[in-house]
Amino acid sequence: MKRLFFCFLFCITFSAFSQDGSGRGRTEGVKKADTLPSIDLYKIISVKNDTTYLDTVLTIEKDYRFNYLRQDNFELLPFSNTGQTYNSLSLRKDYRSSFPEFGAQARHFNFFEVEDINYYYVPTPWTQLYFKTVPEQGQQLDAFFTVNTSKNLNLFIAYKGMRALGKYQHILTSTGNLRMGFSYQSTNQRYSAKAHFVSQDLLNEENGGLTDQAIEQYINKEEEFEDRSVLDVNFENAESVLFGKRFFLDHQYRILNVTDSVNQLNLFHTFDYSYKKYVYRQDNAVEDIFGQAFESSGLKDISRLEKLYNEVGVRYSNKILGEVVFKAGHTNYEYGYNAVYIRPGDTIGNRLDGNLLHVGGGYKKQIGGFGIEAEGRLNLSDEFSGNYLAASAGYDFDENNRIRFGVNQNSSVPNFNFLLYQSDYVEYNWQNNFDNEITQRLYADFNSGIFGNIFGSLSQIENYTYFGLDEEGRVKPFQAGDQVRYLKLKAEKGFDFGLFGVYNTLMYQNVLEGQGVLNLPEFVTRNSIYYKDYWFRRALYLQTGFTFTYFSKYQMNGYDPVLAEFYVQNDQDLGGFPVVDFFFNAKIDKARIFFKLEHVNDLIDGNNNFSAPGYPYTDFLVRFGLVWDLFL
Repeated sequence: MKRLFFCFLFCITFSAFSQDGSGRGRTEGVKKADTLPSIDLYKIISVKNDTTYLDTVLTIEKDYRFNYLRQDNFELLPFSNTGQTYNSLSLRKDYRSSFPEFGAQARHFNFFEVEDINYYYVPTPWTQLYFKTVPEQGQQLDAFFTVNTSKNLNLFIAYKGMRALGKYQHILTSTGNLRMGFSYQSTNQRYSAKAHFVSQDLLNEENGGLTDQAIEQYINKEEEFEDRSVLDVNFENAESVLFGKRFFLDHQYRILNVTDSVNQLNLFHTFDYSYKKYVYRQDNAVEDIFGQAFESSGLKDISRLEKLYNEVGVRYSNKILGEVVFKAGHTNYEYGYNAVYIRPGDTIGNRLDGNLLHVGGGYKKQIGGFGIEAEGRLNLSDEFSGNYLAASAGYDFDENNRIRFGVNQNSSVPNFNFLLYQSDYVEYNWQNNFDNEITQRLYADFNSGIFGNIFGSLSQIENYTYFGLDEEGRVKPFQAGDQVRYLKLKAEKGFDFGLFGVYNTLMYQNVLEGQGVLNLPEFVTRNSIYYKDYWFRRALYLQTGFTFTYFSKYQMNGYDPVLAEFYVQNDQDLGGFPVVDFFFNAKIDKARIFFKLEHVNDLIDGNNNFSAPGYPYTDFLVRFGLVWDLFL
């Protein structure tokens, strides 16, 4: 939290001295406030140059995004404490992957990847402050500041910090995400660059979930255990931490003059150095849960991945032909451990490293409202072979109505921790030569101001790789022998009835093939009904109402704290419970204030639901917070 305080202090101080060229700041007060530029001049730019504008309006969608991740978590089931992991209610898969991911995926929900970092253009300095309470003893904060020191150069810095004790024994969470970067465009618009640095550490105390006896006490809603801190947990001596650092640069140079409106030719280069480390520490071994251990005390598992990525390419665009891209790149990678594990008849190595070359390309063309896009990549490697192809076509009827169809195909080596893992627990040591996961997906996306948003996809996966339970009940990596086929349909639509509003989101899923390997709820729904109006001579705008969420019962994935991964289990049916939240949100000037009573139906019938086997779902909570945009 000290880092967050100094970051916030820096933002406020820097903004105060950045309002005019002299560094004196503004002293005219109200007179200057009247000249604040239009809000749509504050631009937010993705790494792929998709541009949106700052939006300070209070909507029901803003309420859905007012959470620890700061994004809509409709398809996620949170654990009881802020900063813990989430169980997935749908299949989460990168359909453009051709290189294996690091392990500890349960720790990556709040991990900022390259595509999560935005860049900015602002006519005046902009500060955004986010604050929200947590279940017990702590808070979550996100302080962000950006300024254009000139029309050509933008700088930004942000720090997201959170600490929460939680209501159960030994589930403290403490996380920090530092982001800083810049974007630049030369006066003649020939050269442009985006760059950022991130440093992240995400710590969770681990307790292994409730004991068998505590689970019975929790399910039976025994009064003496309404104080959740008295429920016994499996252990209170472990923690897991994910560390990460990244330097990223994406820049390009336009060879042909920008005034040439017929032909444009750009050279581009992308540099990405990233380092990840996952650590699992435990004071004493818990062999009745995780099996035999090499050490009885001081257990410490450390996995590391270091990756250096370079890609160069050329982009040619022509009004008649469209945009064509050719690119080639190199990846140097090193994943592994400090020791080789030798056991009778088998040796588990300590490194997966090497160099990987790839080539790729893309095409884009827009004709009126009709557009097509295609992108592909091929790895030139026998060890880590892989490829992907993404193609789509769509039509924009107008700015509020559009339709898009697409296909994805990719082949990729499974994540590193499926291939090689070492631990102080004997059963958590393996080295596998799995086949590539091969995925095909067809999808359609229809967005309409009248009919709402409708999305549908059909996915087929060969060699689906997952964590499951072996015959002795230990978590192990597996690869499915049969295909997995998965259908997903999702629709959302809001309705406005004057002073009242309704917003509905519904998802239907069907695992057509591969039940028992991929387990998902069939239905997930979220429905909000609320009152909205201006009060106090339009000085305050408010929205207040109820949100109802529900997902059908299914064989919910379990959570393994040693790996920080979820695993498939086929013994327990969980879920099938409703959650009702009451919210009262208000907007005063550029500040949005959020007040919420979470899981209010817990006050009526109690809570004995789960987020994963052995891990309770959150009880009734009172939450408060705000998002405040400041312009100087």
